[in-house]
Amino acid sequence: MDNQEKKHKRRVRYSGTHPRSFKEKYKEHQPEKYGDTIARVISKGSTPAGMHISIMVKEILDFLQIKPGQKGLDATLGYGGHTQQMLEKLESKGHHYGLDVDSIELAKTRERLANLGYGLEILTTKQINFSNIDQVVAEAGTFDYILADLGVSSMQIDNPKRGFSYKTEGPLDLRLNQEKGISAAQRLNRISKEELQGMLMENADEPYAEVIAHTIVSEIKKGNKITTTTGLRQVIDKSLKFIPENRREEEVKKSCRRSFQALRIDVNSEFEALYEFLEKLPDSLSSGGRVAILSFHSGEDRLVKKSFKRLLREGVYKEIAEDIIRPSAEECNRNSRARSTKMRWAIKA
Repeated sequence: MDNQEKKHKRRVRYSGTHPRSFKEKYKEHQPEKYGDTIARVISKGSTPAGMHISIMVKEILDFLQIKPGQKGLDATLGYGGHTQQMLEKLESKGHHYGLDVDSIELAKTRERLANLGYGLEILTTKQINFSNIDQVVAEAGTFDYILADLGVSSMQIDNPKRGFSYKTEGPLDLRLNQEKGISAAQRLNRISKEELQGMLMENADEPYAEVIAHTIVSEIKKGNKITTTTGLRQVIDKSLKFIPENRREEEVKKSCRRSFQALRIDVNSEFEALYEFLEKLPDSLSSGGRVAILSFHSGEDRLVKKSFKRLLREGVYKEIAEDIIRPSAEECNRNSRARSTKMRWAIKA
């Protein structure tokens, strides 16, 4: 017997009857192997660990009207759920591009789609921010259809190592691309109270922006650096002690969600990237080309709405959505993360 032969390594056991941590949910990380488990988790209105459930797929496909032979772009590839559906519409004719800044998830998605039969002949993926769409157009030409889903993917939110959620212990990072820029922890370490207050108000409409900003900056000045997700949650909780006890827990949760959102938008320069994308969008579409954009909070939607309306007046777009389109009540019940979704669309003249 070969002494170098590897011994069988047993799976790490979890305490209790059900796995609780992201790492312990090994079945949810292998949807191709444990389909029954995945279906059960989704049927309960939850998103399996390591997965992302695509939002408003029917509404997007109905609007984009993808036909075999066309050339299209998913500007925010993520888990690849939207792209998979769009590729099916192409029927192996034409070409589809997918962009994402997240090198970790991009590699997984590329492999996942390749295993479904979507190779280089039909799909090109690039690690690039959608604000640089002009670089892709210079290589590929203009597109017949474009989708941009501005939300953070569930697999990013749920993974504690990424630091996107206040619910689990992890490094306070929040970067979509961890190879660039500074983390949220580093950002807080050098920010003033006035700047942080403005960030919380502008990026998340945080009603307690002033008191939260004051408490965070005061803690850091005392030498108590905030380096973890739970550390930030505790400081937010401390800042809201004045709220009556019967309301405090819920208000702390809401402020945590908003504060994490505001920091994420800031460290990833998301508003700047969206503005640049919207400015370059008309030159990225072929005549009659269609674009659909999913946004998840008022700041994003305002930028999309203003851009579409201005370019409609200027004759760049021949038609835009008159109002936001929302996911159905059935979808929201099935996937709670769909509830804040707003969809807008435009058609190039």
